[in-house]
Amino acid sequence: MNQQSQEDELQRGLEERHITLMSLGAAIGVGLFLGSATAIKMAGPGILLGYAFCGMIMFFIMRALGEMAIQKPVAGSFSTYAREYLGPLAGYITGWNYWFLWVVTCMAEITAVGIYMEYWFPSTPRWIWALAALIIMTTVNIIAVKAYGELEFWFALIKIVTIVAMIIVGAAMIFFGFGNGGTATGISNLWNHRGLFPNGAKGILLSLQMVMFAYLGIEMIGVTAGEVKNPEKSLSRAIDTVFWRILIFYVGALFVILSIYPWAEIGTKGSPFVLTFEKIGIKRAAGIINFVVLTAALSSCNSGIFSTARMLFDLAEHGEAPKRFAKVTKSGVPGFAVLASAAALLLGVLLNYVVPAKVFTWVTSIATFGAIWTWGIILLSQIRYRKGLNPEDVKRLNYKMPFFPYTSYFSLAFLVFVIGVMAYSPDTRVALLVGPLWLCLLVAFYYGKGFHKKEHRQTSVKQKAS
Repeated sequence: MNQQSQEDELQRGLEERHITLMSLGAAIGVGLFLGSATAIKMAGPGILLGYAFCGMIMFFIMRALGEMAIQKPVAGSFSTYAREYLGPLAGYITGWNYWFLWVVTCMAEITAVGIYMEYWFPSTPRWIWALAALIIMTTVNIIAVKAYGELEFWFALIKIVTIVAMIIVGAAMIFFGFGNGGTATGISNLWNHRGLFPNGAKGILLSLQMVMFAYLGIEMIGVTAGEVKNPEKSLSRAIDTVFWRILIFYVGALFVILSIYPWAEIGTKGSPFVLTFEKIGIKRAAGIINFVVLTAALSSCNSGIFSTARMLFDLAEHGEAPKRFAKVTKSGVPGFAVLASAAALLLGVLLNYVVPAKVFTWVTSIATFGAIWTWGIILLSQIRYRKGLNPEDVKRLNYKMPFFPYTSYFSLAFLVFVIGVMAYSPDTRVALLVGPLWLCLLVAFYYGKGFHKKEHRQTSVKQKAS
């Protein structure tokens, strides 16, 4: 069955409200609720600048993806674009790399579910909750894409309501003294403790890779393109508002937190969200935030299974994964691909209890390296895509990368710079050893299985037909 007919079998069950909330939910990770303590310790209040600047870079990356996705909305997204504009090897590596990236990320999230459930059920083994979460999320993804979208909508809404409440309550403390005996706290904590940049420019630079990794998942908007009812309207709306949402929810929440609490104390007395709600008299704040963080972990797992299944579907269509992964159920879901990804996550749950934490951190470093690779591929694909258009085609584009090509090259240069920062820091340097090794294994498998010969034959057939 050809690619077009397979694409038609995917159910376009995602509505604009699903995409809008999913795009925001993907950008709001567990790290924000735990205070982004590590990054704050590196940069101090200056972390606000880091989140805003990296948010701008992610906006450009998403605009680059949107320019291609709206013209060609397919399930493979950036893997398909890489294959078309950069060559079959780039598409193969990007697809499998993104699949593994999310599998590893979801391993950590599923384990986190077990940890969060211990708050209410301390005597129940973690693996039971981890397994239960995996079964529930897999079932939701198998039923129909609309079921996935609906659950993700509510997961995202819970996080958004919590953050908005945090910002409103925090602002009331800052300006009106709400919950603080009527004494306004003001924003002097931003500069009273060794200034806005207590660790200088070095602190800001070292925090950049952690800030960028916090945005991992935003690119998932492109993966939904093959199942959106109205791609042009829904995708453009979701992408255009990403930057402003990041400013409001990330920068806004951290501005409130850093204004109320001295930056050096954050992370030493529990979650700032818990502390803020407890300060106004909500005694069960810890339980409420634990529930919110639990939904954030489930949301990430839900999105991960969705993304990995669509990547397997695309790879199978191109003969780079078992053919059964390209089959869809009656409800228009790539069922075998969903189950395969879930099976990989089941192995991850077991590994969490067998493999030492340090080794698991090394494996996770592949995911962090993979994020930079994915974003870089999106930019390179968009550059090649745009260069292949004539002036008339460019004029007909309904959705364009602003200030092309300067923004594309600037964003690409920034990603290279972040890799340099990772090489400088001992904690992240291991990613630059494990990540390239993983890519080399993929390349070896590509040539070892003869995929390059298959692509060459297909190209020859197309040339003869034309």
